[in-house]
Amino acid sequence: MFDPEKIKIFIQEGERLTVEFKERFTPRIDEDMVAFANTKGGVILLGVKDNRAVSGEVLTNDLKARLNSIARNCNPSVLIKIRQVQNIIAVEVSQGDEKPYSCSTGYFRRLDGATQKMSGQELRIMFQENDVVPFEEKINPKISWDDISKEKVSTFLKEAHIRMGRVAARDVLSSLNIARGEGITNAGILFFAKESRRFILQAQMTLIAFKGTDRVHIFDRQDIQDDLLTQFNAAVLFLKKHLNRRSIIKGINREDIYEIPLEALREALVNSIIHRDYSMTGTSLMIEVYDDRVEITNPGGIPKGLHKKDFGRVSMRRNELIADLFHRMDKGERAGTGIRRMSETMVAAGLSLPEILHETFYTIIFKRPLGKTEERLGERLGERLGERLGERLGERLGERLGERLGERLGERLGERLGESSVKILEAIAADRTISAKKISEMIGISITAVEKQIARLKYDGILKRVGSARGGHWEICR
Repeated sequence: MFDPEKIKIFIQEGERLTVEFKERFTPRIDEDMVAFANTKGGVILLGVKDNRAVSGEVLTNDLKARLNSIARNCNPSVLIKIRQVQNIIAVEVSQGDEKPYSCSTGYFRRLDGATQKMSGQELRIMFQENDVVPFEEKINPKISWDDISKEKVSTFLKEAHIRMGRVAARDVLSSLNIARGEGITNAGILFFAKESRRFILQAQMTLIAFKGTDRVHIFDRQDIQDDLLTQFNAAVLFLKKHLNRRSIIKGINREDIYEIPLEALREALVNSIIHRDYSMTGTSLMIEVYDDRVEITNPGGIPKGLHKKDFGRVSMRRNELIADLFHRMDKGERAGTGIRRMSETMVAAGLSLPEILHETFYTIIFKRPLGKTEERLGERLGERLGERLGERLGERLGERLGERLGERLGERLGERLGESSVKILEAIAADRTISAKKISEMIGISITAVEKQIARLKYDGILKRVGSARGGHWEICR
């Protein structure tokens, strides 16, 4: 049962997959009871408003009798425990072992911190096979509390906008339903272990950029063997590094526009992380960037019981706990909307819809815009040169003239130069003192190749060195 300190933590963390707030008792509490019984279990706090303010509720004998009667009248009966904790009533609902459960108004489940009514189709899919404990919920016997990172717990609380004082990591993980007693679940390891791969060898993500359209020439690779939030953030940075982008000025701010919308890519990343089958050993979540496409592949295919015709229309998650934690950090997908939001974002950008393959592995393929490559490169360089000219002239007229001149210069340069030369000039435009080694690390080619490109740019009169090799700087000749 719950003590006052644990109730306080529940309120600070807010509503989620396993916690529901009710300002006061209503007979419709049966919907929440069956929703928790059908999902992961949870607690209903009577006397707490949606905004986390405590209004208070008193557990009388009559109210206790009504709550027990409502639970018994569910079909099958729902197992609950009731307790007054200071001025709040805690109604603990156990996850059921006779699913599905229903009440007078139908079948319900928990999704993203809300109770939602299930359609007949969702009911058939979700409860087709219900006897297997998901990998994320299993207690891992190898890990102890000394292996949990306090820094990662603090990072999660910050990302989820949860403010609380000094609270033990075990209390936080227990309240999030990813630890039970002294045991820590695999979901807890994937988010908060100091070294996730010590306990789950396949807890990794592989990021690869290829030259060309085949899996032959690798020019950049990263293996991220850390928690799921670190994997997500690393993947976003990797995609930003290897996708073309252009910049636009909105008011006094500059906004980067990527050739594939980052919103769509983030949705795909979260989708893959929360739907991955983490029980498949010897696998890795793969992010692959080619000249013509981006592929995001996760092990596991579509969840058991979900037909291909239902994919993208029915929300069926393999990892409810992992999905709930990402939802609390506001990292993309909402219930049943991930595929739709990806598609809408691509259509709004004038791009083709992502291709989805789901067999043993689940793959989302984003096609990179083809054609007029040199023109796009020229425009990117032109915009940056235009911004620099505009900044130097300082006036709006100067900014416009600078942008126009830069665009024309950029178009001509784009016609003459390869992509590597353009990237080198972009790096120099951003930092005039940048070294060849740093440029090599940024754009993914060797230092020798960078030096050869710079020599050519100097020979063509596009680039010159001012001052000594150590104390000088680069200038792009206009």
